[in-house]
Amino acid sequence: MDLQHGVTFLKNIKISAATDFSDTKGSRVCIVTAGARQREGETRLDLVQRNTDILKSIMPKLTEHSPNTILLIISNPVDILTYVAWKLSGLPKTRVIGSGTNLDSARFRFMMSERLNIAPSSCHGWIIGEHGDSSVPVWSGINIAGVRLRDVHPSIGKPEDDEGWNEIHRKVVDSAYEIIKLKGYTSWAIGLSTANIVQAILHNTRTVLAVSTLVKGFHGIEEDVFLSLPCVIGSNGVTHIINQTLTDDELLQLQMSANMLHSAQIKIIM
Repeated sequence: MDLQHGVTFLKNIKISAATDFSDTKGSRVCIVTAGARQREGETRLDLVQRNTDILKSIMPKLTEHSPNTILLIISNPVDILTYVAWKLSGLPKTRVIGSGTNLDSARFRFMMSERLNIAPSSCHGWIIGEHGDSSVPVWSGINIAGVRLRDVHPSIGKPEDDEGWNEIHRKVVDSAYEIIKLKGYTSWAIGLSTANIVQAILHNTRTVLAVSTLVKGFHGIEEDVFLSLPCVIGSNGVTHIINQTLTDDELLQLQMSANMLHSAQIKIIM
């Protein structure tokens, strides 16, 4: 109702609410945000079984009414729940997407922009892996107008970095916890990130975004896990995965992130 009262200020859209899944019939995109709220001091992985149980009641009904939809999972822990949604829905892997580190990457660019005093859109950097504590900043690829920061400052992001750039990644990881502590939940930034992904799908923009997708076969990962890598997003979902050049340390961190998620995944009761 609160949203409906604001439609006058928006384009010609329709906002409705329902409890009957048949109202979603024929949806091109189904966005899943249902789940238990993350509590202060609780990690995203702590939510696994509680939110898996919720998805078990949702997925069959969504795909029954929209068998050709693209599922966009927002609920946390998003990587594992995207895997769960893929298994429960029976949809192709390319049509089950998690919001992943799209927001983490945006936070990363924003914090870099504040330090460098330039626009966030001019800072090019990626957070990959888990949307959570084991996320991986790709320090080797950060650039401004094609100039790699590691060429200017070779120790950037490394333990010996005397300028403390690693603090930015720590702040990215802690951002959600800090917001939850301050207001109880996150909403605006994840909403904008979700809209960014949906726009790429509905308008077939083929934008490259860091979203959670099945990464088996990439970067030495051999398990069925969903993690974020830069993906080309269009009307059919994930059309391509960008195989970034990573340093040995970044590769090891990504594989560790995959192993940690797989360890949590095998304990799920579906």
